[in-house]
Amino acid sequence: MTGGDHYKLFGVYVSEPVADALADTLYDEAGVVDPETYFDASMDSVPTGDPGGEVTATLVADIRTSFATLYDRADFESAEAVAPDAFTLVHLAATPQTVTEVRERFRAAVTIQETDLRTVQTAILAAALDVETAV
Repeated sequence: MTGGDHYKLFGVYVSEPVADALADTLYDEAGVVDPETYFDASMDSVPTGDPGGEVTATLVADIRTSFATLYDRADFESAEAVAPDAFTLVHLAATPQTVTEVRERFRAAVTIQETDLRTVQTAILAAALDVETAV
């Protein structure tokens, strides 16, 4: 169930440094100690007001709003150099409409960059969190 009182969960694949930066943000802003298990993968939504949900919803909304700027700043080459088995699946929460719009932007960037979704998700989130895509 998603609606005005719930955020939709969705997964993105990111490099380890990006996953670490996201974990740091969740800890600093919402007190989330273990982001890997915070959003149960079997859930499809979390209630609005959930501290981790609020933090990631804000992040995803910011990504949607500033996608063109993040796209221009994104280091796609560095993200493309990440080994295929080195990506981590992380879950984010956002409003259903925002999830749809961000997914569409990711897919468009995949087409433009002629790469895979993991590369685009890593590069865009790295730009949003202002971290390197790889170590």
